[in-house]
Amino acid sequence: MVNGTAKCLSKPVVSLLLVNVFLPGMSNFWQNLFTFGMNCQGIYKGFRMPIQKIDAAGNLRGSMFMLLAMASFAIGDTIMKTVSDTLPLSQILVIRGCFAIVCFFLIALYVGALRHPRVIFAPAFMLRLIGEVVASLFFLTALFNMPIANASAIMQALPLTVSLGAAYFFGEAIGWRRILAITVGLFGVLLIVKPGYEGFTIYSVYCLIAVLGTTLRDLATRKVDKSIPSIYVSLITVVVIVLMGLLMSLFQPWAPANAEEVLTLGAASIFLMTGFIGIVSAMRVGEVAVVTPFRYTVLIFAVILGYLVFKEIPDIVTIIGSCIVVASGLYTLYRENFIARRKRKAERT
Repeated sequence: MVNGTAKCLSKPVVSLLLVNVFLPGMSNFWQNLFTFGMNCQGIYKGFRMPIQKIDAAGNLRGSMFMLLAMASFAIGDTIMKTVSDTLPLSQILVIRGCFAIVCFFLIALYVGALRHPRVIFAPAFMLRLIGEVVASLFFLTALFNMPIANASAIMQALPLTVSLGAAYFFGEAIGWRRILAITVGLFGVLLIVKPGYEGFTIYSVYCLIAVLGTTLRDLATRKVDKSIPSIYVSLITVVVIVLMGLLMSLFQPWAPANAEEVLTLGAASIFLMTGFIGIVSAMRVGEVAVVTPFRYTVLIFAVILGYLVFKEIPDIVTIIGSCIVVASGLYTLYRENFIARRKRKAERT
């Protein structure tokens, strides 16, 4: 049964969104909301928003946007977990997805980001959809059956697996230092998963499968036609996930959902969108090397929410493994930026 704190979670988190996002930063937030559908040239149909010049203030704003995004994702996952005791996964996917479809469609319509459905059948686009569906199904199944901090910690291996995938499939250079960092990071993941020990569960493996699915999604995204706006890609992704939820419902009977549960899932969709928008906003106003490390703050939010809502406390091995994964990811990011700066310097000379 969901405890009293969990049941009323949607009210304070929605109030938090209104007080800390919509009211103080109305202009900046909604500008970034509409730029979410921008293609790589930054041009909408009849709408353009210039990328801001990056300075110290821009990095600070970018860091705050990234913090907002990670907090939103953590809150959204927590909300989803609270309803998992009473509603099946297929029903949760469909209800949340319907809210998200309406929001994404209205934004895409406003900015002129809708495209012909034939673009969906491009191989890269299809691979991205497959990766997203696999990641969503396995991550949410794991999230509903294991501590939220553990699930979030395992997902932090994503930068490491993406680096490996880019090296293998795209031939991107990767030196021995990054290979060592990735190896150490994967060892940290094993500490969290605990294979062969009492704390091991099959749902830890589900999280690993979700990491692989997300890796496929991110790698395929690099090959998706750059003229397709991000908002349209997100819209089609949500539609496919809803269709998958409907297909699952043939084998997973739905339960009666009351108004509170429906509104709770609506709130989850708002936080999901806020997370997407926050990441886009962070990358637009801040330097990648500065704002990207703040992605790992999702672990802090997950631990706090896991304790406040579900009374979950990570064990010492999970904490150590999480620290190893984060440290490896940060070092990998540092090396990538170091090599990129050195390459740009060589090109100028």
